[in-house]
Amino acid sequence: MSTDTLVAPLVEVRNLQKFFGPSAKPVRAVDDVSFSIQPGETLGLVGESGSGKSTIGRALLRLTDSTAGTITYRGEDLGAATGSRMRTLRSKLQMIFQDPYASLNPRMRVRDILGEALRVHGLAPGKEATAARIAELLRLVGLPPEHAARYPHEFSGGQRQRIGVARALSVQPEFIVADEPLSALDVSIQSQVVNLLCDLRDQLSLTMLFISHDLDVVEYLCDRVVVLYLGRVMEIAPTEELFSRPLHPYTHALLAASPKPDPTLKLVHVPLKGDMPSPVNPPTGCVFRTRCPHAIDACAQTRPEVRDMGAGRFKACIRDDIELTAMP
Repeated sequence: MSTDTLVAPLVEVRNLQKFFGPSAKPVRAVDDVSFSIQPGETLGLVGESGSGKSTIGRALLRLTDSTAGTITYRGEDLGAATGSRMRTLRSKLQMIFQDPYASLNPRMRVRDILGEALRVHGLAPGKEATAARIAELLRLVGLPPEHAARYPHEFSGGQRQRIGVARALSVQPEFIVADEPLSALDVSIQSQVVNLLCDLRDQLSLTMLFISHDLDVVEYLCDRVVVLYLGRVMEIAPTEELFSRPLHPYTHALLAASPKPDPTLKLVHVPLKGDMPSPVNPPTGCVFRTRCPHAIDACAQTRPEVRDMGAGRFKACIRDDIELTAMP
């Protein structure tokens, strides 16, 4: 599969694998995943729980080592980076974690949480410069600078996630992995954080991998989308095309199952059969075949490659004769 364009990708993933457990019977959390992210792009990563989304996000930042494959940042192989080199690169590669309650040290004031990275990377030498940068970061995420003296427990969930965003931005990164940053928040404040991420992305020219279960947010925020199932890529497409005309049966099932706020829509939704198989013992051939309403005998024999379908679209399915209903 080739996703190359005239502009060199900022981040490129090739044949990524991440297995857990004994080598004789490993858990295949991520199995031969490839995609690229262009500078300034927001790439969405979607799929059911257990599909490997968070594992990919952590592997991209070397928070977990991959089993096989390569991850490059500006052409540099992150897997080959030494400890000192990786520490330097960490200022360019940051993560916004899922749970703002668990990702902030409860014993540290906000000024210490934000100031720690500044000191480690030497980005604000001196107390005055550090204090000024912390105040700037808090304003950037919509919090008063005087909140720097507070502890995490003194904030609401949405405010804590804003602090998590500020911490990620403190080292002036180019690339951010946002690992389901809305899932631990009340619905009433999720939109505020989404709008904040949109504003910061545009203001700071950030490149982002956005991991989420919320397809409506992905449609609003992302330029392209990668659809995962059981650690493998099912489809890659520009957001508008994927949401209006999915090519893979799994993508179609995900979109059809997503709640629609318009009661006049009459969607035909065929529920998927059974549960997702175990990554310890994935199905032969196509991993989705055991739940696919369009599966044929050949699907059990052939492991489909991710094929270029033109116009920036890719799918992993051996069938081209399936007529999937266009989504509203």
